[in-house]
Amino acid sequence: MEHVALPAAPEAAPVPWRAYARLAKLDIWDYYLSVPLVAALVLASGAGVGAGTGVAVLLLFLGGEVAMSAAMCTFDDVTGYRDGSDAVNYGPDAPARRLARKPLVAGTLTERQAVRFGWAAVAACALCWAAAVAVAPARPGWAVAGTAALAVFGFQYTWWLRISYNGFQELFLAALGWFFVLPLYGLLTGRADGFAVVQALVFGLGPLLFGVYSNTNDIAGDRAVGRKTAAVLLSPRGNAAFVAGCSALEAVLLVGSAVTGFAPWWFPLVMAPVVALRARQWVLGFVRGEILLARRLGIRLHRVCCALLVGTDLALVVFGGAL
Repeated sequence: MEHVALPAAPEAAPVPWRAYARLAKLDIWDYYLSVPLVAALVLASGAGVGAGTGVAVLLLFLGGEVAMSAAMCTFDDVTGYRDGSDAVNYGPDAPARRLARKPLVAGTLTERQAVRFGWAAVAACALCWAAAVAVAPARPGWAVAGTAALAVFGFQYTWWLRISYNGFQELFLAALGWFFVLPLYGLLTGRADGFAVVQALVFGLGPLLFGVYSNTNDIAGDRAVGRKTAAVLLSPRGNAAFVAGCSALEAVLLVGSAVTGFAPWWFPLVMAPVVALRARQWVLGFVRGEILLARRLGIRLHRVCCALLVGTDLALVVFGGAL
């Protein structure tokens, strides 16, 4: 498929930093909410981590997350530019998308500039996470291995292994959130508590549950380049059922964790708005056909969910056994 792009600027020309910020999608910060979530989890765990050490590990891990996300988004844009899917999904026939968010398609960056930036981001991520492991108060093998695995596979969403093209995109979106929470928690506490695992699983489902709506909107472009998302592989009814199932899994985690004793009895009550709004999101997307509005609601809902999770952990810190 031929590229549909405006003429690229000469590579020697200075490039505004905003073009690289758009390439890195720095305005999409939802995965970075894992850091305040882990900070709250550590406080609730009573692990006794020193303030200076804890802050250092959190900031270094956050730096690695930003760099990894930048690399992943950059290589995704390069792949989408090369195979033409971004020209379809962000072209003139898709007015709801802002062309400026795709600097390669818009011609504000060259492919070579983007690839160099992507590898620089991978290197920055590796340095940040190596430093985080080095200064961490605890280094259980599973947490170190999880951090290393994330550094190796995180940028391969559409690069090298092309994970999202080979049928594992939805799992990747959720797993990225899980790995942004649990290894960091392990580096700070040396363990993986049941309630921490529950919150990590819920956190990872957040990006998944706005990503699947993007995929539903992008079926035509993804199918044209062989990207095997659930939305492409399933029938419209099957895709709607798949998204409903992922939404139901979130509700099961929120309610089931309290029933099984991993979470306090009042946890489902605090998280009830998430369950209700998740149902509204599905109706908005698959009953009313407002897929991009449902995606936008999903982004906001993930942020609300994180705020409620952090609030729950801080309540446990303040009130403890009284709850």
